[in-house]
Amino acid sequence: MRLITAYDPPASPSRTRPAERSALRVAAVQQRWHRDPAEHRAALLEGIALAATEGARVVCLQELTLSPYFAVVPKADHPQPAEPEDLLTGPTFAFAAEAARAHGLYVHASLYEAAPAPDGTDDGLGYNTAVLVAPDGTLALRTRKTHIPVTEGYHEDRWFRPGPAGDDTFPVVTVDEARFGLPTCWDQWFPELARAYSLAGADILVYPTAIGSEPGHPGFDTQPIWQRVITGNAAANATFMVVPNRIGSENGLTFYGSSFIADPYGRVLAQAPRDEAAVLVADLDLDARRDWLELFPFLATRRPDAYTPLTATT
Repeated sequence: MRLITAYDPPASPSRTRPAERSALRVAAVQQRWHRDPAEHRAALLEGIALAATEGARVVCLQELTLSPYFAVVPKADHPQPAEPEDLLTGPTFAFAAEAARAHGLYVHASLYEAAPAPDGTDDGLGYNTAVLVAPDGTLALRTRKTHIPVTEGYHEDRWFRPGPAGDDTFPVVTVDEARFGLPTCWDQWFPELARAYSLAGADILVYPTAIGSEPGHPGFDTQPIWQRVITGNAAANATFMVVPNRIGSENGLTFYGSSFIADPYGRVLAQAPRDEAAVLVADLDLDARRDWLELFPFLATRRPDAYTPLTATT
């Protein structure tokens, strides 16, 4: 497994005073899905162990960490539909908790969560959920994916319901001196979400991802646009972005990897190749967020009184 490191954060160009917080070392593991469950877990554990050896405090894994990307087809058309799992007693949490305890670090993972609809009915759907598990194996944060894609090859609306809207839609958890938010994949295309997390004080957003080819547009490589949007949102909201994507081919989709870690200036600190298992490990200069917002105070100069059109339905 390839190791790519970024241990000397680039200088914060707008810094006018010494940093007040220590750098935080984070990692992202890029892997394909292995049909054999034991082989798949072993591959992910290899990445986590490598990140731990490098001193990572938080290790982030891909969307639907233990599963194939089953949303390539609608649930009704799937020959062997995946079953949602319980948040705390299911295999994904157990896997993450075991790894977190074994290495004494935080493990971020993603799962198809079984839960009733907000109105208490059984609509046949679950949630696309991200979790952060603490070094003692307990749940530090759970966040349900807010935006759900409906496009060819990514029929997530047939599997997942959107995370409920409300005061806790954009939760943040503190690890050491850093504040983390845990959105998921399709959420990364929405500037409103990154801004909401920034307003909540998030330093770092983690986007577990499953993105690749477009079945209806086989000649269109969306990877450059995907990365540009995320790094643009990083700069517009002064947040670090940790983006673990998957690789390999599944049910007609070819995932383009390219996992990366970016800083609040939109600079890519570390990036994986498109088709190779890799572990990214980077030190994040947390007060780069402070510096950038002092020079360009995006949050302080907002005009929410003018944003009514943003809440209008189409």
